[in-house]
Amino acid sequence: MSKTAVIYWSGTGNTEAMAKAIENGLKDAGAEVTLLSVEKTDADAAGAFDKLALGCPSMGDESLEEEIFGPFFTAVEGKLKDKKVALFGSYGWGDGQWMRDWRERAAKAGAVVFEEGLIQQEAPDESVCTEFGKRFAGF
Repeated sequence: MSKTAVIYWSGTGNTEAMAKAIENGLKDAGAEVTLLSVEKTDADAAGAFDKLALGCPSMGDESLEEEIFGPFFTAVEGKLKDKKVALFGSYGWGDGQWMRDWRERAAKAGAVVFEEGLIQQEAPDESVCTEFGKRFAGF
């Protein structure tokens, strides 16, 4: 059985809520999953998982959070080749450009990116996130 990590950074709690709902969906589908805040892991540990669900909200001008999650993602990029990766995050405004940019960046690193990524405006719809996790379990 493949091992999946859900790794996230959350500023307001919305992306954390998404992460927990995605974890629930993965578990409901029978996946072996570990939930980690980005502060509790590093690129080497993340690279040891078979699949990664990575979560970060849109910040500033629709970009990844730059002080904690950004450096983590830069470090993990070299470990994404042929790894199945799901991306998710919340946002307050904009049209999701940060997710499109992030997806492209992950794909260029060689990740097999799941769907288009999951974005939720403000407080997430946890049922949508749970279903995303269930689908990622079968990916």
